[in-house]
This record gives sequence, C-alpha cells and structure tokens, in this order.
Amino acid sequence: MSGIAAQSIWQQPAPQPVTRMNLRYIDWIWHVRDSVPLPDGQTTDDALDRIEPMLDQMDTTHQRGEDTLTFHRKAPTPQDPLSVFEDGILQVEETTQGRTLRYHLVSKALLFCFLLPLLFVGFGQLTLYVGAYQKAAAEAKEKAGGDKKKKDEAKVLQLNPIDKMLGAPAPEKPKKGEEGGRKPSATAAYVFAGIFAFLYVVGRFLEPWLVRRRFRARLTAG
Repeated sequence: MSGIAAQSIWQQPAPQPVTRMNLRYIDWIWHVRDSVPLPDGQTTDDALDRIEPMLDQMDTTHQRGEDTLTFHRKAPTPQDPLSVFEDGILQVEETTQGRTLRYHLVSKALLFCFLLPLLFVGFGQLTLYVGAYQKAAAEAKEKAGGDKKKKDEAKVLQLNPIDKMLGAPAPEKPKKGEEGGRKPSATAAYVFAGIFAFLYVVGRFLEPWLVRRRFRARLTAG
C-alpha cells in the first residue's frame, strides 16, 4: 500500500494537467463531484476493496493509498462501468454522519459533447456568411454587366438555324431564383449541433446518476 497523504479530495487538484487558467467556474461541464455514504460499520479498507475491482479494466492504471483510490485510463472499453470517465479520485472521509466515499471524476467525452454544438453552430453561421458574401458579389457583378448579360441571354434564347429548320422549341428563360443556383443552407450544421447538445444534456445528468448508483451497489453488496 503506497503512502498517499490523507488529504481531502475537495482540496486536491483536478486529476488532469494543471493549467494557468482558473477553470473552477466552468469545470462542472466535464467534472463530476459527488459522495456516497458507507453502510454502518463498514471500514475504509472494506469500502476500497469493494470499489477497486471496478478499476481492473484494460488500459486502466490505478493507485491505492490509505483511504484513496486514483485512476487513469487511455482507451475505455464498452463494458467498463466507468467508461465515460478518463480520470478520477475516490476517497473515504470521516463526516458527522459517518464514513463517506467522495469522488471527483473527469470526462473528456462530456467536454467534447459540450463543445461540438458550438463548433457546428459556427460552421452554420460561416456557411450563411459565405453565401451572403457570394450573393452580394454576384449581384454587384450582375449590375455592372447588366447590358452584356441581356445580350448573352438573347443569344442563348435564340435558336440556331438548324434547330429552327428541325422545328425544335425555343428554350425557356430561366425562372427567377434559379439563376443563382442552390442557396447555401446551415440546416445540416444546426441538426448536428442539436444532436450533440441533446447527448450532452442526457449524459451530464444520466452518467453521474449511474455512477452513484454503481458505487452504492458495490458498497452495499452482500
């Protein structure tokens, strides 16, 4: 058993590389902090013995201290009960209500699901901006060469002598709105943004609930 100091999990730094930017006001987006009370009479060693098998997964490394479990994983597997979380700290603490398992988990998957809607919305806005710019440029060009365009259209609509002799119908003038081709649309980008936003909202509430339920089940198993 390694000699990790018995320090409160809430005073420990987030289990990921430290940055200069203070993220405490936004790290709730991809961090989960919660606690589960231990059953009456359950010791710290017994509680950690019950939780530790959850970390015995492929590509997962974990370290156990006197009252603490820390883990890090590279490639979570689907059957992993903590597959959504890449890093975590779990610690048994003495409280006024008795022993409690506190945990601090980090999920990059939640972070990606939070950022992707913003990215797709940005793509949608960029598409509309480019479309508006191209339309303005085309209108300016059309206005500058209006007379030339009318002459070109007259040539296009006029049948050549061979087609006239064969009795071919005259070509129709393009309808209004068809000359500029297909208008740019941001619908697809907004749809993807909505999908990932939905996944984030569901995951942000569902995964913490599932994790708490799994820890409680492990601690109270007969």
